[in-house]
Amino acid sequence: METNINANPWNTAASDDIERFAFEECIKRQRIDHRVAAMVYPAGHLAMCGRFATLGAQVTALDLPAKKADVQGRILASGLGDQISFATGSLQDLPEQLPGQPFDIIVVRRGISNMGYGDAKQVIRELLSRLRIGGKLYLSLLGIYSEFAEGYADIDQPLDQRLCPVSPALVKKYNIHDEVCLYSERDLFMLLLQSGASVLRTMTTTYGNVKGIAVRV
Repeated sequence: METNINANPWNTAASDDIERFAFEECIKRQRIDHRVAAMVYPAGHLAMCGRFATLGAQVTALDLPAKKADVQGRILASGLGDQISFATGSLQDLPEQLPGQPFDIIVVRRGISNMGYGDAKQVIRELLSRLRIGGKLYLSLLGIYSEFAEGYADIDQPLDQRLCPVSPALVKKYNIHDEVCLYSERDLFMLLLQSGASVLRTMTTTYGNVKGIAVRV
């Protein structure tokens, strides 16, 4: 049955380009294959998962154990329980098997910046292995030319040695307590390339953060 997207309360516009590209990919695949499996991390308030579901995708909402009750409650309230599944895990501790795997689309909105470059490469490789051949990975990372660079102690360190806290002011502003690795657009390109992905697009936002789209080949 065709979904009436305009009548669905989850019909929210993409908040940035990377989400827009992911939704466009979902629509294209749905028209051709009539089957799309997507994974979103973190699940957050479920807005992106809900949008994918209204576009006809089967969605896996991945998040930490502490988020389970909240996310499952949101899934129940959405009326999209047949299309959205919750899975407990983190980027560095993915379950061996996830609902809907292998995926056509994986979106990681945050988390890669909270680890060193070596760990990030391992995570990207693992995420690629959860995609179908030709599946696409959409990433958002904190940028080294963004406000997060202010007071960032590792600003001059090479990428593979870059991991430290942001300034106290930014910790307070964004509640980011973990050490982070900041990326330039070129750094993101190299991360994807060295992880074995085929890089389709990278971009820098108005605020200096970086986004990337890669495909499993």
